[in-house]
Amino acid sequence: MLSVSDAEAIILNLVQPLADQRDTEVVDLLTADSRILAVPVTSPLDFPHWDNSAMDGYAVRYEDVQHSSAEQPAILEIVEEIPAGYQPKSTIQPGQAARIFTGAVMPAGADTIVMQEKTRREENRVFILAASKPQEFVRHKASFYQAGRQLLPAGIKLNAPEIAVLAAAQCPQLSVYRRPRVAIFSTGDELVSVDQPLQPGQIVDSNQYAIAALVRQSGAEPLILGIVKDDPVALEKVIAHAVAIADIVLSSGGVSVGDYDYVDKILDSLRAKIHIRAVQIKPGKPLTVATFPTPHSPLYFGLPGNPGAVLVTFWRFVLPAIKKLSGITESWEPVFLKVRSHDELRSDGKNETYLWGKLHLIDGVYEFHKAGGSHSSGNLINLAQTNALAVLPMGKTLISPQEEVQVLPLVNG
Repeated sequence: MLSVSDAEAIILNLVQPLADQRDTEVVDLLTADSRILAVPVTSPLDFPHWDNSAMDGYAVRYEDVQHSSAEQPAILEIVEEIPAGYQPKSTIQPGQAARIFTGAVMPAGADTIVMQEKTRREENRVFILAASKPQEFVRHKASFYQAGRQLLPAGIKLNAPEIAVLAAAQCPQLSVYRRPRVAIFSTGDELVSVDQPLQPGQIVDSNQYAIAALVRQSGAEPLILGIVKDDPVALEKVIAHAVAIADIVLSSGGVSVGDYDYVDKILDSLRAKIHIRAVQIKPGKPLTVATFPTPHSPLYFGLPGNPGAVLVTFWRFVLPAIKKLSGITESWEPVFLKVRSHDELRSDGKNETYLWGKLHLIDGVYEFHKAGGSHSSGNLINLAQTNALAVLPMGKTLISPQEEVQVLPLVNG
């Protein structure tokens, strides 16, 4: 049985990111949120586009105001008013100033801005009541970005700041990686759909809904294949179809060692190479990971059937795989934090154990609060509204209140 870290390494080594040309598409900027940029972006524009003012005030020559004070103010003639979007007409001469507003173009001859709070105006004259620093409050052309250089690299996720940069650079369309396709199905004779009346012994297939939501949150496209009964022929047909249409296949259930757990046998019959059969993790020990001898080599995850185990194994193993596959070049590995535990945390020490709960900020320090109730892998109810998993390593049976604990924040994107 593999350790969690060894399983993670195997999975991430199996993932081949989407290709630069074959797996890209062009999208409009307004629909590019959360997509992964496939081609580096450059711009023919300098940022700022021109020298401009960072303050409302007066554009002056530094040598005219360098010795100003409230007792001996420099007195300058106002020769022009320059709002944002206006092209200055005047050249500032000795003894002159221009009224200017934030973002407006600096007039020729001026090299410094005096903020209006340090001035007093009388008709067409301005009194400078404090000395300025040379070039104070001037944003110089190309000081933020020089035209022709790389503006944004490939392999980054496009969030609001990047979208704003691309808009400012006049990039109405851009090349992004397509969304990874993730096929999802659940196995088990006991499963019914959400709208079907329950009979004795039956349960609703919540896993399919949870996994589909997690896949969407990760930026991938879920392909819902439904519920498959514990029938080897039907299961083989669905797996073969899923492998043909998806980059990643996620099934839940059927990977343990029971008489009706057929997944591993069917994978063998389809000539899949099984890399992982079980992991020393609780919940989620029965985990199958396989690849297929097909041109696009899809990655198969046979997840456990219990809902707690499904969610934990997705967050711990599947989400990083989807991120790496998506073309993102960094931040696809899980990121753990060390925080204070509010509660006593226990495990049997035989496996790396994950307990769900909430991170709270208490007096400036993050604290983990374990969810109440049973932490059985079959208890779906107390997983609601959680945002972190506390990790007890193998051999660790107790973390006392106020002791440090490692947690995995549940960030899906």
